[in-house]
Amino acid sequence: MTETLWIFGYGSLLWDPGFTPAETRVAHLAGWRRSFCMSSIHFRGTPEAPGLVLALDACAGAVCAGLAMRVAPEEAAAVLAATRARELVSDAYLERRLAVTCAGGAQIEAVTYVIDPAGSQYCDHDLEAQARIIARAQGARGPNRDYLWNTAAHLRELGLADADLDWLASRVRALLC
Repeated sequence: MTETLWIFGYGSLLWDPGFTPAETRVAHLAGWRRSFCMSSIHFRGTPEAPGLVLALDACAGAVCAGLAMRVAPEEAAAVLAATRARELVSDAYLERRLAVTCAGGAQIEAVTYVIDPAGSQYCDHDLEAQARIIARAQGARGPNRDYLWNTAAHLRELGLADADLDWLASRVRALLC
C-alpha cells in the first residue's frame, strides 16, 4: 500500500481504534450525521436483544466531527485488514473513502464506515427509545451504555461535544437509577 491511509473515527474508533495512529487531526465530514441508527447484534447487543451503535447516516446539510487518524505506512495493510474485520463483521456498514476537512481547511481522503440504509441492521428510533435500548443492552464487548459514555466523553475531551450523545448519556444514567 503506497498511498497514505487515513481512517475517520466518529464513534468507538475515537477511543479504541485498534492501532496507534501515527497522527491524528480533528476533522469534519459534510453530508453525514453521527447517529445511533445501527442495531448491534454482535458487540453491544445480541440477536435476541439488540443494542445500538453509532453509524454515519447520510443527511443533507449535516456535518459530523471526529478524528482523522493517519496509519504508519508500514502498518497500513495490517491496520486496514484488522479494521475491516472489526467494522465489516456484518453487512451493516459500507466502507467508503470520503473527503474530510481538517482544522485549517486541508482536505484528506479517509476510509470511513457508513450505514447501509437498506440493510437489516438500519434503524431509526427517537432519542428516548435509543436511551431505553442502550440502558438495557449488553453484548460481547460489554454494556451498550459504556459504548455511549466512552464516546460522549471522548468527544467532549476533544472539544467536539455532541448534544444528542450528551443528552443520551444523561438520560441513560437517569434510567439506571
